Amino acid sequence: MAAGPSGSSRRLLLFLLLLPLLGLRGRGQGFGQTRFICTSVPLDGDMCAATAPGTGSAEELKSTVLQLRETVLQQKETIMNQKDTIRELTAKLGRCESQSVLETSPAEKGGGAGRKGGFSKNTMGDLSRSPAAETLSQLGQTLQSLKTRLENLEQFSRMNSSSQTNNLKDILQNKIDDLERQVLSRVNSLEEGKFNPKNESEERGKIESTLTSLHQRISDLEKGQKDNRPPDRFQLTFPLRTNYMYAKVKKSLPEMYAFSVCMWIKSSASPGMGTPFSYAVPGQANELVLIEWGNNPMEILINDKVAKLPFVINDGKWHHICVTWTTRDGVWEAYQDGTQTGNGENLAPYHPIKPQGVLVLGQEQDTLGGGFDATQAFVGELAHFNMWDRKLSPGEVYSLATCSSKALSGNVIAWAEANIDIYGGATKWTFEACRQLN
Repeated sequence: MAAGPSGSSRRLLLFLLLLPLLGLRGRGQGFGQTRFICTSVPLDGDMCAATAPGTGSAEELKSTVLQLRETVLQQKETIMNQKDTIRELTAKLGRCESQSVLETSPAEKGGGAGRKGGFSKNTMGDLSRSPAAETLSQLGQTLQSLKTRLENLEQFSRMNSSSQTNNLKDILQNKIDDLERQVLSRVNSLEEGKFNPKNESEERGKIESTLTSLHQRISDLEKGQKDNRPPDRFQLTFPLRTNYMYAKVKKSLPEMYAFSVCMWIKSSASPGMGTPFSYAVPGQANELVLIEWGNNPMEILINDKVAKLPFVINDGKWHHICVTWTTRDGVWEAYQDGTQTGNGENLAPYHPIKPQGVLVLGQEQDTLGGGFDATQAFVGELAHFNMWDRKLSPGEVYSLATCSSKALSGNVIAWAEANIDIYGGATKWTFEACRQLN
């Protein structure tokens, strides 16, 4: 005769069935008087009809199960309510943090400054700032740009000893000083919470009107300055690390199997001076790039292949640099201040520089003619950017760096104001390369 499960096995089975429900006790609500009982069930008995000793009918057990189910539902509802509460509190905290950021004065805000990746991009607008704070930031940058332009005009006026230029410079300097005082007063008002939208609008209108007048008068001075200088005696100035300040060479490059690129350069930006120039073609943004990114040494990229250059020029002084390259074996040479400082090979060997691209000064291109990243922007001054479709000799490079003979002009790109367009606040100033050597 087949033997069924023993009584102890029956009891163990029932205990295991009730164990998950027993685990909920204490987490539910309204079960302080409930008792849970383990009992044996006859072989031919009905589990749901079993009656525990000293208790009521099976209805109690059914009632207990229903109560446990209700407890589970209540717990689920409680969890959902808690999630809603957490979401609400998180939203309120976010609004509080946002308000705190908006109340921070522009003077308390800071910024950070590779090739691709690693840092966030800088843009003309900062969404974390209030409109008033953003206006003050832009005014501060504008004032700095105007002061730089005045310093160059002052240098020009000393060279030409024009009393009219000196008088205008003094007037403009006084106006800029007055504007700085107004901006400082507005910053203090914002910090103290004394912000009146109506007064803010009126003051902003007055300052913008004064800035427009300053820009016009400085432009008039600059126009007279340009009329008196040779077309190649100028420099480009990039005072800020932005993603909108650059210069564009109007002429593209032909197909080249060799090149030499030379320039005068001055920078003390850290970390890294950025990208003096980049040349992009359809399908290849890094066709030809010179870049010093972060704490890395300066690099030359050809068709996205890289060679590290042994330049030491980030000292705030003018330096003359040249890089030559030939497609045969990818041989390259680097010159600083007329002396060869490094060379190598296997840099994009047998890859000709492609034509019909875009040549940009001051920014690294991620797309053809755009995709600028502020962390890769050039900060400093640049002049006499020339390019040849051949390898210059060491003697020719030395002559360029020391002004020991009539300066050579690039047969592919020649440095001339008519060949350069500037954007985003980059400026052109008088520059005499040989004067830097004295």
